[in-house]
Amino acid sequence: MPRTLARTALAAGAVMVLAACGGNPTAAPAGDAGGPEASGPTEAEQLYEEIAGLSGQERRDRLVELAAEEDGLNLYTSMNADMVDAVTEAFEDEFDIEPSVYRAGSETVLQRILQEQEAGFPGNDVVETNATELMALQQEDVMAQCASPERMEEVPEAGKYEDWVATRFNLFAPSWNTNIISDPPEVWEDLADPKYDGQLALELGDYDWYMALTDYWLEQGKSQEEVDQLWADIVDGAKVVKGHTVMGELMSAGQYGLASSNYTYIVEAMKASGAPLETQPYVNPVIARPNGGSCMKTAQNPATAMLFMDWLLTEGQEVLAAAEATPSTAEIETEIVAVDGQKLLDEGSEWSQRYDDLLSGVEQVSD
Repeated sequence: MPRTLARTALAAGAVMVLAACGGNPTAAPAGDAGGPEASGPTEAEQLYEEIAGLSGQERRDRLVELAAEEDGLNLYTSMNADMVDAVTEAFEDEFDIEPSVYRAGSETVLQRILQEQEAGFPGNDVVETNATELMALQQEDVMAQCASPERMEEVPEAGKYEDWVATRFNLFAPSWNTNIISDPPEVWEDLADPKYDGQLALELGDYDWYMALTDYWLEQGKSQEEVDQLWADIVDGAKVVKGHTVMGELMSAGQYGLASSNYTYIVEAMKASGAPLETQPYVNPVIARPNGGSCMKTAQNPATAMLFMDWLLTEGQEVLAAAEATPSTAEIETEIVAVDGQKLLDEGSEWSQRYDDLLSGVEQVSD
């Protein structure tokens, strides 16, 4: 969401949202609390700067000591319910700190933060959500990079940004029903092969994947005409499904044999439950959309926020993996092409419309 759109109507809705959230609409403005309107760094930013010079066990011990003097952790996230439960329970078990969690869709998380910031209400200490929304928050200059540089070294370049860092990736890759498809695609261009006509399904909202793959093909030297023809051949004889989980369920049931771009963690979870699905070996390259996190400049519990981000990039990576997510520090044995978060923020509406036009007239399958 561009800055101009992000700011539109925030002031009008801020008091209403804070009342619904249990916040105090008469709380001191952000400037008084050391927020974005204040001159100079906030108290939270000063702490982030102080701790930045520490590393290893010394850093962990100091954050634990400081967190004990704070009042818990307020986390806003778009993780699914099972994932956020696993993460917060493990964090509490490790540090005896029970996070207070607001969980919603990524766009709702973004709007709540922007409205609270506009109203001068420091509601959250940490945000963990999708790249597009994080780019919008970065544009608003309300976050501060606070993760351990040591752990950030383990994150690929596709997950490193000025104000936030990837904690996990959503990987887009073809998947297939092993009872139906014996010769799965090896490269993305294979999706255009007529042998998959009647067996290929695309997800209705995957315009971010569509944008990233289009850009990749153009960067590899294909002409726009060649790329357009590839997409025309892919959708010829294809079907459309709404929702990645539904896409996996219908493919498992045999309604089609091949899904163009499901999230690998969904396929792996269904496979572990006995579904006849596979997604490996991955096509080359895998399209990755980062999900990440950061501390807020207005955090009321900044040490705990830093502790959480450091933990999420260390022990928390194993918790995410156990919850079927793809941790950002995991080794992926294929080339990764990241969805361009800034481009998606700036041009998302255009690419969404182009993808809608591409799928116009394609048969939609429902559960």
